[in-house]
Amino acid sequence: MTRAKPKQKQSNQLRIIGGEWRGRKLAFPDLPGLRPTSDRVRETLFNWLQFDVMGAKCLDLFAGSGALGLEALSRGAALVTFVDAQRESIAQLKLNLQALKTDKARCIEADAIKFLERQQDPFDIIFLDPPFQMEFLPKVVQLLASGKLLKSGALIYLEMEKNLVLDELPDHWLLSREKTAGQVRYMLFNIE
Repeated sequence: MTRAKPKQKQSNQLRIIGGEWRGRKLAFPDLPGLRPTSDRVRETLFNWLQFDVMGAKCLDLFAGSGALGLEALSRGAALVTFVDAQRESIAQLKLNLQALKTDKARCIEADAIKFLERQQDPFDIIFLDPPFQMEFLPKVVQLLASGKLLKSGALIYLEMEKNLVLDELPDHWLLSREKTAGQVRYMLFNIE
């Protein structure tokens, strides 16, 4: 009688859904609260952004798995800056970027708020998908409202809990699109 081989733990994987690396599967670490944006939500988001991603300078704040920034790179973004406070997330992102053979990305291990306070160069598109129930959004919105981190006509993607209410969004953030999927609410803002 032969013994069955013990099952090895499968690493978490995300799939790039469009662009140059369409169908590529990439690993991400198993960390508490890390939940990549679903394929369905990413497909909708990048349909919204289809004419804006090519050549864009993007920020994937609270990058985690890097699903949003990797999708943007696959679809022609000029540069994506990935920021996450988790060392394991940044290490895996670096490995994934090496596997994709791209030099159009920067990976920064940093607290998101501290990064925004130091950052001087503006972005065309900012992806905000913070960990749920951590209360990051009010401070992030306040820092982004100053305008120095956003190019003229910039876009901000915001993903959050469906029932979360953001009391004060800047007047110059114009809601362009909004949807819900399960327990997630996601929105795209045009910045005047």
